[in-house]
Amino acid sequence: MKVLTVGGGAREHAIVSSLVKSGAKVYSSMSNKNPGIVGLAEEHLLCSDTDIPKVSQWAEEKGVEMAVIGPEAPLGKGIVDELESRGIICASPFKKAAQLEISKEFMRELMKRYELPGRVDFEVFDDMVAIEDFLSHYEGELVVKPVGLTGGKGVKVMGEHLLSKRDVIDYCRKVLKNEIGGESKVILEEKLEGEEFTLQVFTDGINVIPTPLVQDHKRLYEGDEGPNTGGMGSYSMEDGLLPFVDEDAYEQALAIIKATLLAMEKEGRKYKGVLYGQFMLTAKGPKIIEFNCRWGDPEAMNILPLLKSDYLSLCEGMAKGDISEIEAEFEKKCSVCKYIVPEGYGFESVPGNKLSVDEKGIEEAGARLFYASVDEKDGDIYTTTSRSLAVVGFAETMEDAESSSERALSCIQGKGIHMRHDIGKPASIQRKLDNMKNIRGE
Repeated sequence: MKVLTVGGGAREHAIVSSLVKSGAKVYSSMSNKNPGIVGLAEEHLLCSDTDIPKVSQWAEEKGVEMAVIGPEAPLGKGIVDELESRGIICASPFKKAAQLEISKEFMRELMKRYELPGRVDFEVFDDMVAIEDFLSHYEGELVVKPVGLTGGKGVKVMGEHLLSKRDVIDYCRKVLKNEIGGESKVILEEKLEGEEFTLQVFTDGINVIPTPLVQDHKRLYEGDEGPNTGGMGSYSMEDGLLPFVDEDAYEQALAIIKATLLAMEKEGRKYKGVLYGQFMLTAKGPKIIEFNCRWGDPEAMNILPLLKSDYLSLCEGMAKGDISEIEAEFEKKCSVCKYIVPEGYGFESVPGNKLSVDEKGIEEAGARLFYASVDEKDGDIYTTTSRSLAVVGFAETMEDAESSSERALSCIQGKGIHMRHDIGKPASIQRKLDNMKNIRGE
């Protein structure tokens, strides 16, 4: 089958790798020349992910039969609607279903309207007078979010990024004035205390196939310090759970996803594709932070290489709206993903540094390499302003998976790069366990 993929990051490299492994002939559209994807695809198109007419016309000309969309921006622009109008089925949601990620206001209002489990208290504002009045009466700390897409960099948390109500007011004013997220609106949510985790599922809108849990590490520096990023790395466990997430919490999170999908169907927005649930495990159980209408990055790199089942069949089932007869089996291994990013990432990235990548050495280390946002010039690899490379170690134990990822990191050399070494290490995991015990009062 000829399959279109859209996006040129490490997540899309993982998607393309799994599709090719399943026998697909991949035609990939990307805004940057990702050497990992280029080496696997039949053909590629260098084009903005949101240039819907150009991408769709190219796919039709190539005789593509199905599409898998990596990033959220083209979903919000209606790429699935356009492709399906041309007879190309998609294992990704239509624009009206993608509102679950595109609009935080829509997501929160949906959960409130249907009284879904895992919801949080929130208020939506488009007026500074109303915001200041609300804050004058509100006790406790808040999270401030633009309602639209901000590439994971628009959320500000009291006690971390915002140290006072005055800081909240100033940031809200900035969001409204500059229309951060595409609208002059802001959401104020209750601040949750706990540990974050990710549950991703395959779904046709009714049937759900869950994948192993993952924990992302968004902070730039070791010890979970520094600014939030797109994600510096992540890990998963051999049993599909996490050290601080037991079977009961896992089932609660899955129930939240299923209830949300049912609500979407009732709204006439039936969802198909991969759905990503970002949860906070609190003293009262899992609460939903956000939904993403595609694979997570880096979480895709933890999960897709562990998939033993045929990924192409799963995608075709989601695209056609029926996965009831499909099963997904995963290797019972741990995984540890670590990102290499350009110096200054999270503040002001310094691009243009040459990277030396020993792909054979990474393979010998028992790890996988996924190219992210890099430039390839005359066969050489250079950093851009975003994340550059991801390595993922796989093994029977967390200790061995982490060691594998560290050996893989040593196979990449270059000036002006940064990485976190603590992801997956015992001290880092223990810190998260201790945090949950403290929150539960144990």
